Amino acid sequence: MTNIGFIGAGNMGSAIMKGISSSSLGKDTALFAFDPSTDKVEALSGYGVGACSSEKEIMEKCKFVFLAVKPQIIEGVLEAVSAYTTKDTVIISIAAGIGDEFIAKKTIPDAKVILVMPNTPLLLGEGASALSRNDKVTDEEFDIVLNIFRICGKAAVIPKDKMKEIIAINGSSPAFIYLFAKGFIDYAESVGIDRAAAEELFTQSLIGSAKMITDSGNTIDELIKMVSSPGGTTLAGLDRLYEGNLTDVVKNCCESCTNRAYELSK
Repeated sequence: MTNIGFIGAGNMGSAIMKGISSSSLGKDTALFAFDPSTDKVEALSGYGVGACSSEKEIMEKCKFVFLAVKPQIIEGVLEAVSAYTTKDTVIISIAAGIGDEFIAKKTIPDAKVILVMPNTPLLLGEGASALSRNDKVTDEEFDIVLNIFRICGKAAVIPKDKMKEIIAINGSSPAFIYLFAKGFIDYAESVGIDRAAAEELFTQSLIGSAKMITDSGNTIDELIKMVSSPGGTTLAGLDRLYEGNLTDVVKNCCESCTNRAYELSK
C-alpha cells in the first residue's frame, strides 16, 4: 500500500485525489489530506481520503506528498514541512514557477522533487499535465506520479528548466481558449443566434478540431488549407486574423505568461 498525502485540498488537489480513488490505483493507495479549510477535506471522505490535522501528520504518514497550494504561500508550507522531510520523501509541487532548487533549499538538500504543471480540465479527467523531476527521484518513484496524471488525462515529461515556459502551453491556455470561444459565441448572439445553440456548435468544433490535430495525420497548416476554399468564407475570415497578427498576439500572450512565471519563481 502506497501512502499519498496532499497539503491543500482545493480544486486541483481534490481532482487528483478523485482521479486516484476512481482508478485502478485506488485499491493499492491510501490517500490523506490536510487543508486549513476542514470542509474541503471532509468533502473528500467519500473518496476514501483520510483527514489529517496538520502538515506534520501528512509528512509522517506519507512517502509521496503533493503540495497542492498557490505559489504565493508555498514558502510557508515548505517551512512547516521542512523538519519532517526525509531523504525518502517525494515532494510533488504543482505551484507555478516554483523550482526544485528552492524546495530543496527550504527543506533538505537531498530532497526528492517532482514538478507538475497540470490544468483545470483535470477536474473532468481530461487534464494535460507536464512533469519534470530532479536527479534524486528514482525511475520507480517518478513512474508512480506520472501514472497518476495519466489516469487524469494526458501527461508529458519535459526538462525541468522548461517548466515555466510550459505554463502558457497547458497550464494557462484553457483561459486563453475560453476567451477565444467567448468571442465567437458573443458574435453569434449579437446576430440573433441562440447562445446555447452557438455554444454547443462551437465547443463541438473545438473538440473536433483538436481530434483532427491529434488523429488525422495532417499538419496544422494542412488542416487550415482543408477548410479554406479559394475565394470562400473561411479565407475571408482568415485574412482578418492575419491582418491582426493573431499568431503574434498569441506569442506575446505566452511570453507575458512566462515572464510572470519567472517573477513568481523562487
